[in-house]
Amino acid sequence: MKQEPRQSCQAEACALQSCLSANTYSPERCNAHLKRLYQCCSKLYHDNAENNVKERVNGSDQESISTACPMQMVVERWLKNHP
Repeated sequence: MKQEPRQSCQAEACALQSCLSANTYSPERCNAHLKRLYQCCSKLYHDNAENNVKERVNGSDQESISTACPMQMVVERWLKNHP
């Protein structure tokens, strides 16, 4: 079943939040969850670009594909630095 665009990657974001809550003093233990979230977001951004779907958010042209995803450049930079 396909998720609504703004709900995509929500499961990954919730898993990350649970991990961070359980590992308050060791967030590095949650890197695998963070990577899965960012990989999901990256896929959404790429799929969105292929479909040329943009949404105006807060007066800017930032693509808003999911409430669980940070800005695209943040996702791309993190994934580049964490292969």
